[in-house]
Amino acid sequence: MNKPLIMGAVAYAPKVVTIWEGFKQFFEDNGLPFDFVLYSNYERQVEALFDGSLDIAWNSPLAWLRAERMGRALGKPVTSIAMRDSDRDLTSLIVVRADAKIEQVADLRGKTVAVGAVDSPQATLLPLYHLYQQGLKAGTDFTVQRHDLLGGKHGDHIGGERDAARALLAGQADAACMIAGNHLLFTSEGTLPAGSTRILTQTPLFDHCNFTVAADAPAKLVARMRELLLGMSWDDPALRPLLELEGLKQWMPERTEGYRDLDAAVDVFGFYDKEGRITCADYRY
Repeated sequence: MNKPLIMGAVAYAPKVVTIWEGFKQFFEDNGLPFDFVLYSNYERQVEALFDGSLDIAWNSPLAWLRAERMGRALGKPVTSIAMRDSDRDLTSLIVVRADAKIEQVADLRGKTVAVGAVDSPQATLLPLYHLYQQGLKAGTDFTVQRHDLLGGKHGDHIGGERDAARALLAGQADAACMIAGNHLLFTSEGTLPAGSTRILTQTPLFDHCNFTVAADAPAKLVARMRELLLGMSWDDPALRPLLELEGLKQWMPERTEGYRDLDAAVDVFGFYDKEGRITCADYRY
């Protein structure tokens, strides 16, 4: 039997098993020997890219940056092969209650800003960096109210964002940070009733997850996986349920320029060092 291509994914929800069992069958039906390993957190998954356990990792943007830093330091540079259409050109919001006397970013000075988990790019690092760029330093100019949930999953579960939204509505915080798509979700599900909040500011566009490839991964198998990913069709009745579960309509070619602001945020807030070591003192995963 040919040695399979081994991919890692983080089990942030039960559906992850269904998704990758389905894609595994598709890959094998199309001549790609493939298997996957589930991890409880992105930190161990990234480390597995460098100890020979994994060829590819389905990584969060923060995990990509750590892998990039580790690879550069070890002389084993990682690459990316694909991402979802839904991973491109996203934005995070800082929202306030509709009746709040907060009209501009400067009005957050002395206030409390609710964020998601400490390791959430979209609900913590990027919005706090956005405020930093506008002259407000977290913990100095305003209080950060963190909602840590399921550490190590880089906010994929969105639970911390939902808790931040609830804190805003309950008056426990003056503003809350969340990705734009979740603001719509929280409105539709009633967590933030329609008309109860307004957007104060939003981050520049950024990208989310990608497939990260180890330096010594088998090139032919990696190329075949990329070919199969980019060839998946929404119109295929066997694939559509899997694509829906994974939150996309089409796999897209890789790009990495959409991680620049997050890379800068990692440095400003000391989450990882330049070699990819975890330097956030109270990060638990």
